[in-house]
Amino acid sequence: MSDQASDFVLQAVSFDHLEGWKDDNPSGLFEVMRSCLRQITEVKPYRTGTLGLSSDDLLPLLIAAEDFTPSSPASARAFFERHCRPFLIRRKDGNPGFVTAFYEPEIEVSDHQDEIFRFPFYRRPDDLIDLDETNRPAELDAAYVFGRLQDGRVAVYPDRRQIDQGFLEGRGLEIAWAKSKVDVFFVHVQGAARLRYRDGRIGRITYAAKAGHPFSAIGKLLIERGEIDRAEISMQSIRAWLARNPERVDEVLWHNRSYIFFRDAAVADLEAGPIAAAKVPLLAGRSLAVDRIIHTFGFPFFIRAESLTHLDHGRPFRRLMLALDTGSAIVGPARGDIFTGSGDLAGESAGTVRNHADFAILIPNAAAGRFD
Repeated sequence: MSDQASDFVLQAVSFDHLEGWKDDNPSGLFEVMRSCLRQITEVKPYRTGTLGLSSDDLLPLLIAAEDFTPSSPASARAFFERHCRPFLIRRKDGNPGFVTAFYEPEIEVSDHQDEIFRFPFYRRPDDLIDLDETNRPAELDAAYVFGRLQDGRVAVYPDRRQIDQGFLEGRGLEIAWAKSKVDVFFVHVQGAARLRYRDGRIGRITYAAKAGHPFSAIGKLLIERGEIDRAEISMQSIRAWLARNPERVDEVLWHNRSYIFFRDAAVADLEAGPIAAAKVPLLAGRSLAVDRIIHTFGFPFFIRAESLTHLDHGRPFRRLMLALDTGSAIVGPARGDIFTGSGDLAGESAGTVRNHADFAILIPNAAAGRFD
C-alpha cells in the first residue's frame, strides 16, 4: 500500500462477518465481469490505484467468472467465497463510509440551436490536454489533471462561468442543445445522459474530460447560506430552489467551476446502462463509482448501508457491486456512488441517497495475502 493510502487500513474478515451477505444475489455481475475481462485483455488494463491492486490481481477472478453461470443466488455467492477474501475498509479518523447515487438522465435536445434549445453539451476541445507530473506547471495544484495548451504554454483552462459566457462558441464543439441550463448542469454532475432528439432519435453522451477545476457542491453552498436545511438536501430540493430563484441560477451554478466535456456513445442496446469510466455498460443497482486515485476498476465491493432502504423495497441496502466508474465528488477510500439506472424514476431514487455505509473490498486470493 502506498503512502497516499495511509489514511485507512484494510481489516481481513470472513464472509460470515458481512451482515446481509447471505441474503444477496450477485448473479447479475457475471456478464459485467466478462465485459471487464475483454476490456483488460483486448483493449488496455485499468490504471492501478494507490491501494496497489492491479488488473493483473483481478484477472484470476475474471477468468474464473468467464465460463461460470450461477444456478442460484447461493451458487453466485459461493463463487466469490471460493475466489476472494473480504477486507473491511477502515478509515483511521474513525468516520464511517458514505454513499450517494447517480443515474443517466434523459434530456430532450435539438441538433441545432434556436430560441428554445439554447444550452449546449460540448465535446472535448483540442486545446485541453491531460496533465501529470511531467508537464504540470509548478504553480498548478496537483489536483489539476487537465489544462490548456496555448502557444506552447500550459495554463488553467477556463471555468464554468467563462464557458457559459461564450469561451467555446464558434468552434463547432456542440453535440446538441438542451432547453435548460440547469438540466445541462445536472448532466455534468451525473457524467452521462440519454438524448431524445425532436425527430425521435435517441442518442447517448458520456464523460470525455473536464476543464480541470475541483468539484464544488452547490448543495453544500445552499446549506451554508441557509437556503436549504441540511436534513432536506437532495437533487430534488436543489432543483426546486433553482426553479424558485431563476435570477440566482448563474451565481449558484458558477460556484462549481468544474466543467464536463462529453463524447457521443453508441446506443446498441437501450436496456443496457451507459458505458462509463471502466468502458463497460453500467448495471443498475450493482455498479459503483469509486475514487479512482485509490481504487482500481473492476474490483467487487460489498456495500452495507443500514439507513438506505428505498433502493431495496424497504430493506437495508446490502449488495455486492463492481467498481466501474468515478467522479469528481467521489473522494476517499470508503466513498461510493451507486448507479440507479436511466430516466426520471432512477433520478428520483438517486437524488435522495446520502447515507453512511460500510465498505468491504473483495480481493482475489492470490493478491489477498499482501494485505494481511
